[in-house]
Amino acid sequence: MASIFSKIVAGEIPCYKVAETDDCLAFLDINPVVKGHVLCIPKKEVDYIFDLDDELFIKLHLFSRQVARGLKKVCPCIKVATAVVGIDVPHTHIHLMPLNKPSDLNFTHHVEVTPEEQKALAAQIAAAIEL
Repeated sequence: MASIFSKIVAGEIPCYKVAETDDCLAFLDINPVVKGHVLCIPKKEVDYIFDLDDELFIKLHLFSRQVARGLKKVCPCIKVATAVVGIDVPHTHIHLMPLNKPSDLNFTHHVEVTPEEQKALAAQIAAAIEL
């Protein structure tokens, strides 16, 4: 059965896209830990990040770096944190989160962001990303 992320890649479920290449996709998390929380995924569905082949593993990380650079331009933060948890969705994904304090990485806390805010934020981040 296809993961929710594979359905996003296929266009069956909408997302707030911020960047895309032939192999990777980045979009805002719909249940963000912090405002600007982005997910970077390979388009190919692979559950565990360390099961990606070397080429896709490298492409995903280089793609995530470019997205993080754009994200930092838009969302005021000290750094952009990365996390790979991979428990909730069986599809490799890298979390990128604007970080101002360690507690910003608390996955049990979420912030409310309206669909209008998400749409505007996605457009701003997309414009700041240089692929």
